[in-house]
Amino acid sequence: MQEMESTVMELIIHSGEARSSSMQALQAARKHNWQEADALLASARDAAREAHKIQTALIGADEGCGKIPVNLIMVHAQDHLMNAMLCRDLVEELIYLHRQVQELSKTHLQ
Repeated sequence: MQEMESTVMELIIHSGEARSSSMQALQAARKHNWQEADALLASARDAAREAHKIQTALIGADEGCGKIPVNLIMVHAQDHLMNAMLCRDLVEELIYLHRQVQELSKTHLQ
């Protein structure tokens, strides 16, 4: 049981890191710091990948048979992962738009 709690906490930690890095990337993009934004997005992808590996292992261990007990902390962890993944996807799109706006501003100023 202790091992399961540790696994679920790792899922929450990696998911939280992915979400935080995504939001920091967006803040960097607002300042037109593209190198930092790209690095933070890469960090967000790496953290999400680690969280997803844990989720995949849990799904595999469950085998679709209810072998893994679903409790509030497990639901919380899954919620964190899904929010982190959605956040990263949206932030990537917003950063793309920030770049486009900056490029358009440059061409209109010339």
